[in-house]
Amino acid sequence: MTFNLNLYENPISLLIFLTTQSANYSSVRKKVFSDLNHISHINSIFARLPVFQGPASTYLIPLIAMSTLPEWKCPNIFKDSRHDNITVLMADVGNGTVIPAREVIENKLAQLSGSLMLAGGLHFLIGATGLIGILIRYIGPITIVPTVTLVGLFIYKAAVKFCETNWLLSCITCAVNLILSLYLSKRQTPIPMWNRKQGFHILWFPLHQVFSVLLSIIIGWIVALILTVAGTMSDDPNSIEQFARTDARLHIVHESDWFIFPYPGKVGSFSFSLGAFISFFMATIGSVLDSIGDYNAIARICRVPPPPRYAFNRGIAVEGLMSFFSGAMGCCHATVSYGGNIGAMGITRVVSRSVFQMCGLLFILFAVFAKLGAVFIAIPYPVIGGSSLISMGIFIGVVLSYLQTVDLNSQRNLAIIGTALLLGMMLPYWITNNPQAIDTGSDDLNNAITMLLSNPSFVGGTFAFVLDNTVPGTLKERGMLHQLRELNPDEFADDDETYEDGLETYELISSLPSCLANSSLARRLSTFNKRKTSVGR
Repeated sequence: MTFNLNLYENPISLLIFLTTQSANYSSVRKKVFSDLNHISHINSIFARLPVFQGPASTYLIPLIAMSTLPEWKCPNIFKDSRHDNITVLMADVGNGTVIPAREVIENKLAQLSGSLMLAGGLHFLIGATGLIGILIRYIGPITIVPTVTLVGLFIYKAAVKFCETNWLLSCITCAVNLILSLYLSKRQTPIPMWNRKQGFHILWFPLHQVFSVLLSIIIGWIVALILTVAGTMSDDPNSIEQFARTDARLHIVHESDWFIFPYPGKVGSFSFSLGAFISFFMATIGSVLDSIGDYNAIARICRVPPPPRYAFNRGIAVEGLMSFFSGAMGCCHATVSYGGNIGAMGITRVVSRSVFQMCGLLFILFAVFAKLGAVFIAIPYPVIGGSSLISMGIFIGVVLSYLQTVDLNSQRNLAIIGTALLLGMMLPYWITNNPQAIDTGSDDLNNAITMLLSNPSFVGGTFAFVLDNTVPGTLKERGMLHQLRELNPDEFADDDETYEDGLETYELISSLPSCLANSSLARRLSTFNKRKTSVGR
């Protein structure tokens, strides 16, 4: 339950709604959340590691940058509607043209969906063709850290959109999460238990830490209810405080259908936007780099050998395929592994692949029951913002931990990392203040270049990649020796390392017949073990 709440407290879906001007329309939101539940948990089944899947954090910056472009800005008379009656709202799109607001929303969703499908297809090919095994020899921690850290540094823009609705409520929710997860991390919760063998006894377990996110949301929701009943928050539909009230979106639960089944083409015919595609593809590259670090970290927690190449290829390919289906379903953002949950796995010691797969099946069923998803949509915005601050901070900390294999006493490494971070913040800042600086004579090309240069991850990551591969440095100095050992365990064998399971844990299906597992076709595919296995014994 705690892992699944990350889907609803994640700011990426909200940015999708803000970019498409559908933030206040429950008919759109409940369908997107339902489809997101389906895609995310289907994606959790095939990676062969206890990996929880969800919206890709690397899509934050492209969506924020996209929402600032003229063609993606909200029409002038596009007003909020508390009652979700968007069919009667009209939007002035310029030149005296007035069209139904629903057409504006569906057109933007169609552009994002079509662009994501193409980016997801390329994401799939990166894994299916084995290209990731080649790229990883040139992409090390010095490239990964600036690329993903710049995403984390710009998360504050999305966090503010949640917290600004009521800062007091956000601070209370964040404080509860902070106290339960950090200040009381060394404490145990007494849990009364009874069984036939021991009778009545007390079990000491860090329950408050395991469910810190869930408890902070519940407490924050209760405080929001008290403030709503006390009348301390505005009920004006045009006020941002309205999103902090507990009764602002109760109608969503009543109006929601009992069952929602996902199917492609919900947003109508798919279209394409060059700027959206380039932004999504750059975010895809960043999500691939992030997933590589996540897979290695999870393997260490599970005490299994580092993932071999075919396991990386399969995981990246499945994430790309699910991102393609995410676009087809209208979710408009990719689904990848959640690095922030690695810390929670270390705390709870729940690292069973079967647990995550069963949770995936369970929440797929929950996604079909739309009433349940509507309850999560009704969570007040400041509660979501306050509870997600800690998880966002953990995300940034996990990314910075990748530097532990890099020689930080090297002037070369410090110069590359520092300059990449600085340039990744400078150039997007300049582009934001000078949106008309790029003029090639083509609006599509202008938007594409503007989107690239306004993406901190692309600017900083590209600079770090070029310098890391051109400035002389040893593999050990660059932190690549450890990474190559993880990708090629046979070439860099470590006899002192002990594991609870072997490489057989990465086999796709343990009951696969030997004739199929050992076939020439399976050995040619980069997503299968190329050596003969004894599967199906």
